[in-house]
Amino acid sequence: MMARKHLLVALIATALTSTLLGGLALPAAASEVKVIVNGNPITDYDITKRAAFLKLQKKKGNLNQEARDELTTEALKRQELKRLNLLVSDGEVNDAYARFATNNKMSLDQLNTILDKSGVTSTHFKEYIRIQMSWGRALSTRNKSQGGVRVSEQEAVQRMLKDGGKKPVSTEYKLQQVIFVVPANNRGILAKRRAEANALRARFNGCENTREIAKGTLDVTVLDLGKFIEQELPPEWSKQVISTPVGQATTTLDTGKGVEFLGVCASRQVSDDRVARMVFSQEDAAATGDGKKDATAEAVDKKYIEELRSKAKIVNE
Repeated sequence: MMARKHLLVALIATALTSTLLGGLALPAAASEVKVIVNGNPITDYDITKRAAFLKLQKKKGNLNQEARDELTTEALKRQELKRLNLLVSDGEVNDAYARFATNNKMSLDQLNTILDKSGVTSTHFKEYIRIQMSWGRALSTRNKSQGGVRVSEQEAVQRMLKDGGKKPVSTEYKLQQVIFVVPANNRGILAKRRAEANALRARFNGCENTREIAKGTLDVTVLDLGKFIEQELPPEWSKQVISTPVGQATTTLDTGKGVEFLGVCASRQVSDDRVARMVFSQEDAAATGDGKKDATAEAVDKKYIEELRSKAKIVNE
């Protein structure tokens, strides 16, 4: 989705490779605060790393100022994503980072070396990846709440009439969510909790018995989520749910809450007006999704940032 479009950019990969050959020196660390965004500092070292990243992208102009502006916006995004609990996990970021290396024919060690030599650092690039991936989810949520690409009931009826009154068919899933809670201040136990989640998932044999088999395991939450048609499934779970047979569970996923998986309790084929509207809306969204950010999505993005900035306390030192 939008995150992948931002990440796998051939221009950056080319620049990264040339940097390895050129051997730029890593800038010296500094800690002078230059911007404070709602109490969160941005240092001159942060700005230096982002300016180095912009240089890799062959950006021109005042790179330090552009770096300052980008990091200020990202600080606003990060705070909003934390509020919405939409920040992607370390596991998802590391997977995306590894894909970037693989797609550009590099090992992880080579990519780490390139980023260190350029002054960007792997940590800075990974945080950039995290915000890009997470912000796509925030925009998707915002777009849906404000309408997005939505077909009205009247439009759906007209399109069904053109098709001889035939209604689209979709799959409806009844889902259960199992969360192995990991406190934000104790992420060090994530691997242990993941092992526990995988052990319970291996014993999962239908939604009726989940609470019973979870007995004796601390800090496990079981939620009956209800029914979702395929077009309503969250993007991070969609492919897994669709490929998981009834009575079985998806693979685990690290999230801001801890380690989760979904149980597929039941599924059935459905065809009604609500399904028609969802299917037609998705078709229309796909029709406008030609690889570019459409005007509506760009407007939502711009307005969202403007709202966050208008409420923020930003101090430039």
